Amino acid sequence: MADRIYRVNMTDLTTSIEDVPSEWMGLGGRGLTSTIVAAEVEPTCHPLGPKNKLVIAPGLLSGTPAANSGRLSIGAKSPLTGTIKEANAGGTAAQMLAKLGCKALIIEGQPKDDIWYSLHFTKDGITINEESELIGKGNFAVVDAVHQRMGETNGVITIGPAGEMRLSAANISVKDPDGKLRSNGRGGLGAVMGSKRIKFIAIDPTDAKIELADPEKFAAANKTFAKALVDNPISQALAQYGTNVLVNIINEAGALPTRNFTSGQFEGHEAISGETMHDMIVERSGKPRHNCHKGCVIQCSQIFNDKNGNYKTSGFEYESIWAMGADCCVDNLDHIAEADHLMDDIGIDTIETSVAMGVAMEAGVLEFGDGEGICRILKEEIAKGTPLGRIIGNGAASVGRAFGVTRVPVVKNQAIPAYDPRAVKGIGITYATSTQGADHTMGYTIATNILGVGGSLDPLSKEGQIELSRNLQIATAAIDSTGMCLFIAFAALDDESCLPALIDMINARFGINLTGDDVTNLGATILKTERAFNQAAGFTSKDDQLPEFFMEEPIAPHNVVWDYTEEEIAKFWDF
Repeated sequence: MADRIYRVNMTDLTTSIEDVPSEWMGLGGRGLTSTIVAAEVEPTCHPLGPKNKLVIAPGLLSGTPAANSGRLSIGAKSPLTGTIKEANAGGTAAQMLAKLGCKALIIEGQPKDDIWYSLHFTKDGITINEESELIGKGNFAVVDAVHQRMGETNGVITIGPAGEMRLSAANISVKDPDGKLRSNGRGGLGAVMGSKRIKFIAIDPTDAKIELADPEKFAAANKTFAKALVDNPISQALAQYGTNVLVNIINEAGALPTRNFTSGQFEGHEAISGETMHDMIVERSGKPRHNCHKGCVIQCSQIFNDKNGNYKTSGFEYESIWAMGADCCVDNLDHIAEADHLMDDIGIDTIETSVAMGVAMEAGVLEFGDGEGICRILKEEIAKGTPLGRIIGNGAASVGRAFGVTRVPVVKNQAIPAYDPRAVKGIGITYATSTQGADHTMGYTIATNILGVGGSLDPLSKEGQIELSRNLQIATAAIDSTGMCLFIAFAALDDESCLPALIDMINARFGINLTGDDVTNLGATILKTERAFNQAAGFTSKDDQLPEFFMEEPIAPHNVVWDYTEEEIAKFWDF
């Protein structure tokens, strides 16, 4: 099935199918979402107005047998940051859309009335249907309802109550292979989908296969690629303990933000660590290894059960556990798992919302360490859209403004993730310069600063950090365009067979002859495209800064501050 561009206009409730423009043919995933948003969205438009567009795109290798190629990119102008945004997630949707010939789905316009809709994507196109039964329902109820209406093999992309309320921390969720959820988490894209009055998108299964220009070359390259991933020591650690293996590692490095970023170490770290979590999962008959999408060979996900052995959450990630754990001083994994489940159902970003809870604790809204209080606020305030719930559901900066808190860890209005930039200088450069607000995944310098992958660079020294962040941000933009999981980067940095095998797969898929330089140029072009959009929206180098408390408050145990000047940070863009 030839790739096409699918459009849905929510103003006049029409759909259309277009040929792929030649300049978009070599793009996928983030490269395509950012290119379309930059080309078709007015940078100064209101993110929740009719001029914004929601763009959904599988990657270049989505739908093929390539290992770890099941990530889905969703892009728009962010209501949280005001910048361009791409968020990606696993699940089943990327592979299903690719097999249906969807290069990208562009949702534009806005209904004039308050009627809600769903979309149904089939081999024949897209239908728009009025939806009333599921409005106000959580994401798990939506997935169950689609199963009952259409069958369990359908893909689902959905928003929860947070997206309906257009909260700035609302995410978009994707059904995973077990009928649970994965989230396009950051930047408030669920609010954009809610502004289009779309509750969910159902995707029909298909037996269609992606045509490969050179199947034999593809199979050989995929074998080499998968072996590089499986043999990598970081992949193996992720497989055993999940991403939460990082709690003890980052705590030891003195970079685990604790008590709303006032310390780099958490006394209760062992109780929420990946090792402890692994033992609890085994003891409760959960699954310590699990895949978020078909074809994953790392399997860093897991299924976490409650004390009675019943399902509680899956994909129990380091970022979520850190944010509700160390940052809010909660050392009870069951409280954190309950909060994770609630946020999945409400459809709200676990990083943004949990960091917002930390700021709320600083304001005295609840006590540090009150895990039950976090769950109560999620259920009674955020899910119901009370004034307090909306303040917290609009993110950490919203809480800071409402309660007059000055220690608010955000960049471009987006909450800073699980690595303190004072103790890991490289990740601070990524937070500051990212085109999409503070985001560790944009240029994961932890790999080199802490884990010794791709070389070693002292996290407390300024030397080489700008170059490291720049190189990783360029590489990440390219990886995000392939549909690959970011965790392939560990093998790509240390195994000389990995990246060439990835490029060989792209060439065998399309019958082209890309080189390593072409891939680097793709990543650099994506970053520059995103930055140009932001500049047209009014962002300047003054927005590429960390909050001033990082410069004024030394963090224990290293007692270091953030010490980059605006001029030094600006050198990041010298490429």
